[in-house]
Formats: sequence, structure tokens, C-alpha cells
Amino acid sequence: MTLESGNGGVLRRTEGRGRLYESIIDTVGDTPAVRINRLAPAGVTLYVKCEFFNPAASVKDRLALNIIEAAERDGTLAPGQTVVEATSGNTGIGLAMVCAAKGYPLVVTMADSFSLERRQLMRFLGARVVLTPRALKGHGMYMKAKELAAKHGWFLARQFETPANADIHASTTAAEIIADFAGGRLDYFVSGYGTGGTVAGVGRLLKKTWPEAKIVLSEPANAQLVGSGIPQARSEDGGPAIGHSAFEPHPIQGWTPDFIPLVLQEAIDGHYYDELIPIAGAEGMKWARELAAKEGILTGVSGGSTFGIAMQIAEKAPEGSVILAMLPDTGERYLSTPLFEPFGPEMNEDELEIMRSTPGYQMA
Repeated sequence: MTLESGNGGVLRRTEGRGRLYESIIDTVGDTPAVRINRLAPAGVTLYVKCEFFNPAASVKDRLALNIIEAAERDGTLAPGQTVVEATSGNTGIGLAMVCAAKGYPLVVTMADSFSLERRQLMRFLGARVVLTPRALKGHGMYMKAKELAAKHGWFLARQFETPANADIHASTTAAEIIADFAGGRLDYFVSGYGTGGTVAGVGRLLKKTWPEAKIVLSEPANAQLVGSGIPQARSEDGGPAIGHSAFEPHPIQGWTPDFIPLVLQEAIDGHYYDELIPIAGAEGMKWARELAAKEGILTGVSGGSTFGIAMQIAEKAPEGSVILAMLPDTGERYLSTPLFEPFGPEMNEDELEIMRSTPGYQMA
């Protein structure tokens, strides 16, 4: 909303959200779809769904909240019981936020290859973080969480298998997209996968509203688990029995563990997506940097990778097409990773030249 100022200019005006919140967890969801103005090719309209507007700054806040609340409803999580989960970071941060607000202790298992910021944020939110060797990949941290839950009687969140994961994306993420684009068109929806909850939950409902819409799934170019066509070996509870043979380590943190999650299997078996397009991690980093520098949108490598696929689609899509890409988290999760490698703490040559262009206030 705008308001005329006294000198003839125009001021922005806000009016609040029209409600007060009883807890931080009540602010999960209702993230905005934002138009891309400078990077989008002519003739198409490109939006990004900015999941970093969630209170703990990622899409995983949604599933973290629903896992806990579903377990409270069915009685599998007792008051004060310790929660344990394996995570590359964002689910753990979301769970740490929810558990802090609700009073549950949290233990997270995480491979030591993931960014330092993730560990620090979870500990800052009151969680304990148990690291596992990177050589054991995602399956190693997953099995450690199961082992700890069995040993100590803790509640295992099971983000990779629980129906609560895709359910929350159907009831919130998909519902928001349908409401935001109501009365218009949506031709493409683009997402990567970590657990697969987003594509499974959105896929359930989106085609019913826009049958002509195409859902595009992506995964790392050097770790094409779904693209390999090789089935995932599973244990009796639906979890991975072993790591997937097509996996290789990749830099798109939050995407594609070394197994195909059971939650994602619903989207595979149900044919929820129309196309599978891989992308290289370096390409994802490039687009994350472009989004920041050209659009003022701060997202991580997974968001940059999803956006990179959306740009590929935009270049070939029919004129008038409308595209929506998921941005799962914020770029601040990646300060210690190669994403920020070009941007050191010291002045570069261009900045030094600017400093020296006037005589005063110079650094030594």
C-alpha cells in the first residue's frame, strides 16, 4: 500500500498482519511468491516461492512443525520426551525451533560434511548435535539417529518416511500456491528434493487445479538417483536398507541424500512430476549469486539450483508461460561454503581503488 507524503513523493505504508501470534510456530507458512524482474527472459513470467520467510528460514519449518504436532495428536510423542532426527541441517534447525517453543529436548545427527552454520544454529536453538563421519554419507547419520532412538527411548522424527511430511505440503504449500495464482495461470512448478515432501505434497493437489501445469523435478547432475532408474533397497519400516549406488557427493546441501526417501517414492510411483532435469552444483551456485546481485533475493545453493532449472525452462517455454520455482532456504546458511568463496572479508581490488579515490579515512 502507498501513501502520499507531504512533499509530493510516495511513501510505503504497512498496516500489520491484522492478528497477534501466540507462538513463533504460528508464523510458519504463508510465504510469498515473488516475481523475477531483471533475470527472467522476455515473454514469460517467472516467480520464486521464498521459503526463507518461514521463522527458521527454510521450507523445512513446515514439516518440522507437522511431525511434532502429528506425534502429539496420536500420542507417539510424550510430554518432555527427547526428539532425535538425522538431517543435513534445515530440518534440524526447524525442529530445534519447534522443540524450543514446545519444550522438547532435541538431538540431531548430522554428517560432518555439512556447513558449520547449521551446527551452530541448531545448538543456538538449544539442540545437541552429534556428528557422523562424512564417509558414511547420509545413510550413516540416518542409522545413527535410529540407533540412538532405540537405545534411549527417544522419539525418532523420521522425516524421510513419515506421512506428516507430504501432508503438510499438501495442506499448506500447495494450498498457498493455488490461492496465490487463483484466477490466473500456472504452467510450470519447479522443485528439487531432499525428503521429497514438497513435490509429493504439492503434486497431490496441483494437477487437480491446473491439469495442464507441468511439475518439474530436479536433482544433482552427479547424483542422479531418480534418473538412474535403480530402485532403492528398503528395510521393513520403509527406510533405506543401504545407500543408493548412483550417489556421489555433491555441493547442493539439502538436496538428494544417498538414498531415495520413502516420502519421495510416492511422487515417483504416482507420476506426480512430468520431467526430471538434473543440474550441476556449480550452476546452482551461479544462479544463487545472480539472484542476490540482480534481484536482491538471498537464497542458498538448493534455491539457486531450482532457479537454474526454472531459467532453462523459461528460455524454451511458450510465450506467456508462468513459472514458479521453490527457494528452500536462505543464503546465510552457506557462509562457510564455496557459495561465498568469491566474497572474502577483505576489500577486493575494486573496493581498494574506491577507498583510495579520496584522501581521508583510509585503511592502512
